[in-house]
Amino acid sequence: MLILRDGKILLGRRRGSHGEGTWAPPGGHLESGEGVEQCARREAREETGLELERVGPAPWTHDRFPSEGKEYVTLFVVAEAPAGEPELREPDTCAGWGWFGWTELPSPLFAPLETLRRSGFDPRTALAAGR
Repeated sequence: MLILRDGKILLGRRRGSHGEGTWAPPGGHLESGEGVEQCARREAREETGLELERVGPAPWTHDRFPSEGKEYVTLFVVAEAPAGEPELREPDTCAGWGWFGWTELPSPLFAPLETLRRSGFDPRTALAAGR
């Protein structure tokens, strides 16, 4: 999910899983019977302690991780978290959170986020358009 505040996106450095050492937004897997928006809200709370507002759909990506033998379709959402500071609630999977400008993203990016960035999608305009 792409969590925005003041035109910046929340990213953390991945630990202990595929893509380790790359910068990625919070995210996770759908639980049985759970909708995409429900999943985004739950994962944001679990990983950062933030409550989301204005959650809307964003593009999806398809990425392969050949060295790990994995392939993923990532369903992005864009949302705001207007209050609170992100907490490091899962230190085994994330080294810490930071806010970054969409045009000043850190490197290296997690593959799905890099694919989304290269597509030309801009979460700031999607949120402003009410998506």
